[in-house]
Amino acid sequence: MKGGFQVSNDEQQQTNQEPADFVIGRHPAMAAIKSEQQINKVFIQSGLQADVLNDIAKIAKKRNLIVQYVPKQKLDRLTDNANHQGVAVGVAAFEYATIEDLFAVAKAKNEPPFFLILDNIEDPHNLGSIMRTADAAGAHGIIIPKRRAVGLTSTVAKTSTGAIEHVKVARVTNMVQTVKQLQEQGLWIFGTDMNGTDYRRWDATGAVGLIIGNEGKGISPLLKKSVDEMLTIPMIGHVQSLNASVAASLLIYQGYTSRHPLGN
Repeated sequence: MKGGFQVSNDEQQQTNQEPADFVIGRHPAMAAIKSEQQINKVFIQSGLQADVLNDIAKIAKKRNLIVQYVPKQKLDRLTDNANHQGVAVGVAAFEYATIEDLFAVAKAKNEPPFFLILDNIEDPHNLGSIMRTADAAGAHGIIIPKRRAVGLTSTVAKTSTGAIEHVKVARVTNMVQTVKQLQEQGLWIFGTDMNGTDYRRWDATGAVGLIIGNEGKGISPLLKKSVDEMLTIPMIGHVQSLNASVAASLLIYQGYTSRHPLGN
C-alpha cells in the first residue's frame, strides 16, 4: 500500500498453496461447523488427544456430519502440508455476498454503513487478518475485485480465525464503478496517500467506505481519482512501511473510535 505507509515487498513473495475446499486449523474448523456453511466431511487426525478436537467431533456428529479419523500423513496430503493442527473440514465453496447484502447488515444494526474496499490485495494472510479486524470492529462488509486479487480461500479462512463466517464479502467486476455507485448511495469514500489528513483526525461517522490499496502498488490510479478524501499514517521511524493488514487495522479502529466514542 503506497502513501504514508508503503507496504514492504516481501509480503508479495507469499503464495497460497492450500486447496480452497478445506478449512484447516482448530479455531477455524470449530467456527465452520458451528456456522450454516455446507460441510462435506470432517477429517480429524487419529491418535491426537486434544479437548478441542473432541469438541469438534461432538458438534459435527450432532449436525449429522461425517467425521473421519485419518493418519497425519493423509491430513498433510489433503492440506498440502499446511499447519492443519490435526483437523480439516471439507466445505463447499465460500459464498460471496452482494453489495445489497452489505447494506442489509448495516440496516439490521441500525447503523450507517462502514465498508472496507480492498483494492487488489494479493496475500491471503492479509485478507484473513483484515477480516478478523473488520469483525472485531463491527464493519458491515468487505468489497474485493474479481480479478488480480485473492478470494475466499482456506488460507484466508484459517487466518481469519472464524471471522470469515461472520463478515460478508462482496466480489465485484469494476471497482471504480462500484465506488461511484456507493457514493451515489451516500457513502463518503476515504483512501490512503502520503499526502492526506492524519488518520487520527478521521471522522468516520456517517456512511463511509475505506479503501485499502495493494501491498506493493497502493490504490490504483483510476480508483484514486474517485476518492473523496485521503488519509495518511504518520511515521517517524526508520522503516517507512507497514504490513497492509496492520495499516488497515489502525484505520479500521480509528473508524470504530470515531463512530463509538467513549461514554456512548
